[in-house]
Amino acid sequence: MIRLGAGRLAGIVAVGAHCDDIAIGAGGTLLTLCLAHPGLRVDALVLSGGGSEREQEERDALAAFCPGADLRLTVLKLTDGRLPAQWDEAKTAVEELRARTEPDLVLAPRTEDAHQDHRGLAKLVSTGFRDHLVLGYEIVKWDGDLGRPTAYQPLSPETAERKAALLQEHYPSQRHRPWYDREAFLGLARIRGIECHTRYAEAFAVTKLTLDMGE
Repeated sequence: MIRLGAGRLAGIVAVGAHCDDIAIGAGGTLLTLCLAHPGLRVDALVLSGGGSEREQEERDALAAFCPGADLRLTVLKLTDGRLPAQWDEAKTAVEELRARTEPDLVLAPRTEDAHQDHRGLAKLVSTGFRDHLVLGYEIVKWDGDLGRPTAYQPLSPETAERKAALLQEHYPSQRHRPWYDREAFLGLARIRGIECHTRYAEAFAVTKLTLDMGE
C-alpha cells in the first residue's frame, strides 16, 4: 500500500457537531499528530454542548488527546439534532474559523454520515475549506452507515488502547450508551487496521486530494 506523508505540520483544524465526535472519529490520529509535532496548533470547533457538562468533558478530553499542542477550542450552544434549522449559525461559525486559521489539515465528519448534524457540518467544511486537505472521519452508530474509506492512519497498539481509555475516562455522560465501550472502539480500529495491513488504524474519506510528484 502506498504511503503519503503530510510533511511538517504547523496547524490543523478539527470540527465536530457534538462533544466527543472529534475524539471518537479521530482521537488516535490527534494523539499521533501531536506527539509527532510538538507545539502543533489545533483549532477545534464543536457546534453543540456549550455551557453544559459536556463542554467541560470536551475541554478535558481534547487536552488529553492533544498532548503538547497549542489547543484552541470553541464550543457553541447549537441544539443537538437540529443543525438544519440552525444552518446560518453553523455556517457563520465555520466561516469565522476559516478566517482565523490557515491549517495544513482539516479533520471533519464525512459527507456520507447518516446523522444530519454530522452530514450538515461536513458540507459546510467542504465549502469553507476549499483548498485544504479534508479528512472525513467516521463515527460508529446505530444507523450502520460505515462505508469504504479511502485513507488510513495506522495506530500503534498503545495509541489505540490510549484512545479507548481516554474516551471512557473523559466522557462519563456517554457511558450509558450500549455501544460506547472499549470493544466497539478497538473493534473498528482493528478492522480498519486489517484493511491497511497494520494492527489498528483510523479511516477517513477523502473527497479531493492534490498530489505533488515533482521535486
